[in-house]
Amino acid sequence: MEWQMAWHQWELPRRCMVFWETVHMSDPPCQDLHFDYAFSSPPPPPDKRVENWPLMQSPWPTLSISTLYLLFVWLGPKWMKDREPFQMRLVLIAYNFGMVLLNLFIFRELFMGSYNAGYSYICQSVDYSNNVNEVRIAAALWWYFVSKGVEYLDTVFFILRKKNNQVSFLHVYHHCTMFTLWWIGIKWVAGGQAFFGAQMNSFIHVIMYSYYGLTAFGPWIQKYLWWKRYLTMLQLVQFHVTIGHTALSLYTDCPFPKWMHWALIAYAISFIFLFLNFYVRTYKEPKKVKTGKTATNGISANGVSASEKQLVIENGKKQKNGKAKGE
Repeated sequence: MEWQMAWHQWELPRRCMVFWETVHMSDPPCQDLHFDYAFSSPPPPPDKRVENWPLMQSPWPTLSISTLYLLFVWLGPKWMKDREPFQMRLVLIAYNFGMVLLNLFIFRELFMGSYNAGYSYICQSVDYSNNVNEVRIAAALWWYFVSKGVEYLDTVFFILRKKNNQVSFLHVYHHCTMFTLWWIGIKWVAGGQAFFGAQMNSFIHVIMYSYYGLTAFGPWIQKYLWWKRYLTMLQLVQFHVTIGHTALSLYTDCPFPKWMHWALIAYAISFIFLFLNFYVRTYKEPKKVKTGKTATNGISANGVSASEKQLVIENGKKQKNGKAKGE
């Protein structure tokens, strides 16, 4: 009932104003009704379809996971300070290609669901019905949200391998905000315009984690991976497309929460500045002596560097003959 009251509070005044403006009445009788044109969409109700899905009953599990992540970012390097770095070649190969499959699944579900539902790439409102295609899209977006939590392992692996230079502000900001903010998206708008950004991002992550998975095989394959800088360029293109798509939605007065549109534009702009700074420092400035893997997209490829080839660590213990147990 709360969302119905919100609809009457916001939508009826808007329709009243539109009607009287069409008959050119300069002093419409509904002008004193409470209504804010700056945010001309009614606040959406929480999506009843997802309320009983894992992590969706309350924001506290998501906030707790993100808090634990930040604590590990702070305490993890201290714990590893006097320990040998872990060698995780097989784990990294399995993890990265597992992420390829997960993102490929998300992309396919979003593409097929939106295609079958007749979604528009210009403007698409949220359909909260139990239509099979709408539920399919909502489920794919939930998996997308979950994948952002799984990506916290990127940071965990860096710290366990003592690649602390890769745990930059961009890296932590990107990971922590994506997982946390997407809880809001799934809770209120698991469909409609939200599908576009997730579909595009999951496709890019298929390419990105494919690169990371290949680098995990070791230095012998890295000479074939000449296209790492184009991953950053692809990310930058993504952010510009996001801004353009969102601005078009605002221009066409798409029935989607306006505050979410403006917040998304500001969020994308922050990424453009951070990724541009990373790109210039990594690819444009004079190169320093290399001591490890070059980062990609603010996140070093979860691969294995040449220096690790000489010393392999398994569970914090040195192994002889440069080979870890189980490899």
